[in-house]
This record gives sequence, structure tokens and C-alpha cells, in this order.
Amino acid sequence: MQAVTLTNSKTLFSEAQHHIPGGVNSPVRAFQAVGGTPVFMKSAKGAYLFDEDSNKYIDLIGSWGPMILGHGNEEVTQAIIEAVKGSSSFGAPTRREVTIAELICEMVPSIEKVRMVNSGTEATMSAVRVARGYTGRDKFVKTIGCYHGHGDSFLIAAGSGAATMGMPNSPGVTKGTAKDTLLAPHNDLEAMQKLVDANPNEIAAIIIEPVAGNMGCVLPKEGYLEGLRKLCDKNGIVLIFDEVMTGFRLAKGGAQEIYGVTPDMTTLGKIIGGGMPVGAYGGKKEIMDCVSPLGKVYQAGTLSGNPVAMAAGITLLSILNNNSQIYQDLEQKGIKIAEGMRKAIKEQGLNYTVNQIGSMTNIFFTDKKVENFEDALTCDTALFGKYFHAMLNRGIYIAPAQFESWFLSNALSDADVIQIIEANEDALREIHA
Repeated sequence: MQAVTLTNSKTLFSEAQHHIPGGVNSPVRAFQAVGGTPVFMKSAKGAYLFDEDSNKYIDLIGSWGPMILGHGNEEVTQAIIEAVKGSSSFGAPTRREVTIAELICEMVPSIEKVRMVNSGTEATMSAVRVARGYTGRDKFVKTIGCYHGHGDSFLIAAGSGAATMGMPNSPGVTKGTAKDTLLAPHNDLEAMQKLVDANPNEIAAIIIEPVAGNMGCVLPKEGYLEGLRKLCDKNGIVLIFDEVMTGFRLAKGGAQEIYGVTPDMTTLGKIIGGGMPVGAYGGKKEIMDCVSPLGKVYQAGTLSGNPVAMAAGITLLSILNNNSQIYQDLEQKGIKIAEGMRKAIKEQGLNYTVNQIGSMTNIFFTDKKVENFEDALTCDTALFGKYFHAMLNRGIYIAPAQFESWFLSNALSDADVIQIIEANEDALREIHA
């Protein structure tokens, strides 16, 4: 076990709180869910992170998904350098935008046309707006526990039942905005059917994470995605897959390729910019043709299609598109780590849940099978906090929250995988001593 000292991180965090709300630019980084001082990173290479105190960690976050090949990939880095030489921004069309659009449409067959934006939040906000414009309807459905960014329409708390309209769970979100957001329990097709029946010809879209990374890696029940597809077809509803996390990570064509279910629209992010700020939404031609300037649904952005982000994305996606072995290797790493965690849990007489698909996995501190947010909420989050720090002290950097997936990179060596498995075994033993 390495001795992790965070002297410089503590100093930086103290300084940051004077000028940045909570000292961080995204809430989960504040470590409020696990306690302690946020780790301020200085550099990264391959599978490893290095903090301001020169501690080294095996990275199991990967910038929340995009670093699928590891940090500092030479081809991606060189593409960024060459792009910057031309200019960091034009505010005008570029060849790279055409190239990456063609590549995305090739790799994700359900996307016939695509529009670049600057974040996953922009992508989901825009997709719902386009679905509303296309259908002429106002309401949309999200499932409880799925996260689609911080757009007003998505920050809605659960009502008392499947047919109950949501209420804002963030100050600044109006009740007027919330009234058009409907909520259904995740992975519950029957509840979704009741919700649709209770709002005939009023629902524009159903948006779903096909694999819910923001619940901590929750897989769809058998038949759930297929049932949503049939429900949307029958009722003229646009089915949106939020693949900001899963797109190009689980397969070339994302989760929709793995499960064989074709959405009408798809949102993407993170990975299509190789870690640069980026997002995209796309789908059927007839839906995307509603977007300005071709259609009447307005959406714009000065930095959309940024040349540096496009160069990084083209390079990364091309690598993934031309080497299917990457996904096979990631799958094997994911299986080995998940099986190693399950083995340690069983040997120590514990009864926790491990979910895994491809290069996404998580350990849930509950004895329940985790299939929805209600199941996830049964986790012992205080125990997870202890586990997080026990892993950190062993040089493993996992998400500082129980309800977030781990993301593996292909830069992980066999020795790294063994270290992760052994660290998990030791961490479990420590927190239960």
C-alpha cells in the first residue's frame, strides 16, 4: 500500500474555494460523496495519473470515458498539435467536420445525419428540442436515475408514480419547464407503457441511457430496449439513446450495436473529441432535416465543430474503426477485473454486487441485484467512501461516487489488471477489519 500524501492538493483546494464555487468546476470532483481532499492532477500517460504531490495512480475513470486508449496517445496528440498550428478556432466550416461526420455515420448506422456541439449536455438538450419540433409535441420521458446532463429539462426529481409529472430538484429550474418532463422507473417496461397510455399523442421522445453509466453501470433487462422500440413505433414517439458514455466505448456502434436495437436519435460526447470538449447528436435524415438552417428547429454554437476537437476525434475514431481487437481486449480486461472482484467478495463472505459490460464496470455495496436507481440507492455509500480511500491509498483511482461507472482503458497492462484485483481484495479486507 502506497502512502498517499496530498499536501499540494490540500493547498490548491483551499485556494480554489476562494474563487471557484466549492473549489471545483464539476460537483463530483469535490469528493463530497467520499470525504477527504480532492486530488489535483498534474499529468497523465497511458493508464496512469500523476497528481500535484507526485503520487501515481492507475486510472479507472479515463476522464469519464473518452480515454479509451489511455492518456497521451501519440497519434491523437500529434493530430491535436498539427490542428492547433492551423488555428484553434475558425467559426467557419472546415474539412475535418465533414470527415468526422462521415466517420460517425459509417460507424453508427442509425445516424444518417449528425450535428456537432460542444458537450454531452448540449447534445441531449438539442436532441429533445429536435424531437419536439419533429413531432409537434411538448412532453418527453426520462427514466429515474439516468443522467442526461445539466439542462433544465433533465434536472427533475421523481414523482410519486410512473404517471406523475416531475418537480424541479435544482433551484433555477422552473415548474413550467418541469411540467413537460415525465418520469418512469428505469428498466420497467410496464410502467413506461402506463405512462405513454396516460399521455396519448403528447409525448415527443423517450430518452434513455441504454447502459446507465450514471447509476454506476446498470445494464438493460432482457427485452427492455426492444420493448421501448416497439412502444415508440406504435405511438409515434422518437426514441433517443444517450450514448455519451457508451458510444464508441462498448463497440464501434455503441450499445445499440451490442443490443441490436436501433434508436431514432443518438447523442454522443467525450470520446468523439479524444478528450477535448465536444458532443454530437444525430439520427434519421427526416428528423435531422428539421434542424436549422434546413429546418425550423434552431441550434447553434460558435465553437461547434472546433478544428482541434475534430482532429482528435477523427484520429481516435479511425483507430477504433480499424482495429476491432481493441474491443475484444477491453472486454477481456473488464471480465477479468469483474470476476476478480466477485471472487474476493465471495471469499471474504460478503454479498455485494458487481455489474460489468465491456470496459465498464462497478462494485455496488448492496446485496441487491442492481437494475434501477431504487436498487442502487440501497448501497451503503458510507462504506463506499471508505473503500474509495482504501483503493486510492493502493494507487487505484476510481470514481469518487458510488453511482458512477469505472471506465477501463486499453493501456492497462496485465500487471495493472492484477494490481487492481489485488487492491480490491485488500481494500475490502481493510474496510471490514
